[in-house]
Amino acid sequence: MRACFIRLLSVLGLLASASLAMAQSMPADAPNGRDHAVLSRYAGSWLVAQDVKNFDQVGIPSGDADVVKLEGRVTRLFYLAPAGKSVLEVQRNYEQALERAGASKLDACADDCGRRNFKPLRDLPANPQLAKVSLEGWTPITLLQQWQEIGSERYWYGTLNASGTTLHVAVLSAKPDTIALASKYVATVVEIVEPKAMDSGKVTVDAAALAKGLQAEGRVALYGLFFDTGKATIKPESKPQLDEMARVLQANAGANVFIVGHTDNQGALDVNLALSKARAQAVIDDLTRSYKIDGKRLSASGVANYAPLASNTSESGRARNRRVEMVLQ
Repeated sequence: MRACFIRLLSVLGLLASASLAMAQSMPADAPNGRDHAVLSRYAGSWLVAQDVKNFDQVGIPSGDADVVKLEGRVTRLFYLAPAGKSVLEVQRNYEQALERAGASKLDACADDCGRRNFKPLRDLPANPQLAKVSLEGWTPITLLQQWQEIGSERYWYGTLNASGTTLHVAVLSAKPDTIALASKYVATVVEIVEPKAMDSGKVTVDAAALAKGLQAEGRVALYGLFFDTGKATIKPESKPQLDEMARVLQANAGANVFIVGHTDNQGALDVNLALSKARAQAVIDDLTRSYKIDGKRLSASGVANYAPLASNTSESGRARNRRVEMVLQ
């Protein structure tokens, strides 16, 4: 009996060692690599590469030959599942996890995915964080290149509400049929887009550029003047741009200018007309009060969204349209 028990312990020990070896068989993840907070990887997978951009534009396949263009924070993760798994098994685990989290499916396909263009989704970004180790002698870049030739593939795209934000999630799992090493491993690309506004107003137009723009074009668009949404009070971080405006006015004492406020198309037109003019007047008030610019040289006007520089259908376009212009009289 004791001998049987010892043999049983030995077998269990061997099984545990084998399981541990299998769990440790995949290489280390890409440096600082981590799963997205809303979706973990298939158990035991290797995070080969990741790419995170705080603001970018991507096109996600949705339907035959259709693409949904999105802007915001973009996270793209490239995984390899443990050897011997099928595309169906890996992909279905991702889909079930998303469905349990309350995601809404917008598109899905298997093998015959029509004219959906997955190349942008599969392409390795220019400078991703890459794992520093190889798998069976293959480097991460060489491995990922093998999945450009797709054999079996499954795709899912949908939306998921997380903390009040609607995330767009695309998951593509694939495995080549003809390349010996690559055909052992299912590759999965997870792309998650969190729509958000671009950080704008990070560039101040200096006095020299202001003078040049006024001379060449008669007007200059300014994005370094900040206001709270729906308000006309200038925020303190506007000072660098106000400094440059004052410098060009002080250096060109004979120049008179219009200060013209512009908005996007959000909200009622009459409200935006009043708001855009109030913001222009606030700029003039600051220039006359803080920089002693003669108020007779300045005139305020507001045109709401009558003169857009870009389409108001995207947040980046609306950000470009929200501006104050300095116009030579």
